[in-house]
Amino acid sequence: MSAEPPQDQPESRAQYQPPAGFRRLRLRLAWDGAPYAGWQSQPAASSVQDTLLSACARLGAGSFRAVAAGRTDAGVHAEDMPAHVDVSEDFGVPPGKLARALNAWLPPSVAVLAAAEAPPGFHARFSCTERRYVYRLLASPQRHPLWAGRALHVPQPLDAQAMSAAAAHLTGTHDFAAFATQEERQTVRELRALEIVPGPHIWEIHVHGESFLRHMVRGLVGTLLLVGQGRLAPGEVAEILASRSRAQAGANVPAHGLYFAGASYGGPASTTERSSR
Repeated sequence: MSAEPPQDQPESRAQYQPPAGFRRLRLRLAWDGAPYAGWQSQPAASSVQDTLLSACARLGAGSFRAVAAGRTDAGVHAEDMPAHVDVSEDFGVPPGKLARALNAWLPPSVAVLAAAEAPPGFHARFSCTERRYVYRLLASPQRHPLWAGRALHVPQPLDAQAMSAAAAHLTGTHDFAAFATQEERQTVRELRALEIVPGPHIWEIHVHGESFLRHMVRGLVGTLLLVGQGRLAPGEVAEILASRSRAQAGANVPAHGLYFAGASYGGPASTTERSSR
């Protein structure tokens, strides 16, 4: 049972309402992506969406699947993912107690951080005006067991200045076909931020935009790593971008270093859902 509108992004922000007899709740979710084939429900594969649906069913919340701000791939984590779920009007669990009630039925790999009544016209996916990701690198000669499955181990030294120079060529509105995998949609996107944040051991690459192509973030990070390792010059990234050829860019980095880190509603600078990092 589904109450979803067509999947194309509307040109103007529409007002979305739950079906008759239902009310819409707004959730904030976090999960470890390792056990899941992604957010989206899939046949014969474990998904975060279906895991949440099962917990909702335990509480008698109705049969509508939750809708998230983004559709993460297999193995991708979420620190703070906005979502909505439509429940029957007579659903008896108050919003203030819903997070605890759902968490009692969810596995340790998924948690509801907060729940509230959704504002009128809210849609977790189509009302979203910015999505934020962070990719984590363990920049260390040796691996670390506590970061296994949480950050990509990069034993070689990285040049943060060169990576930042390359990132400057990618920020803005461009055709990102060179960084997308098997993408059938139009490939022009606005990349609002691409920032390299070095650390003593853990480096972060922050990526902000309204929407992204399939595997685009992982392709961008893979290309920046080639620059950081001295295998590409920063200026060559502009040539790769202009080529629109996926074969010219770096390989997709593994999913386990990628996190959905937060989203905005109401405008790019209006952060109503923020990562707790």
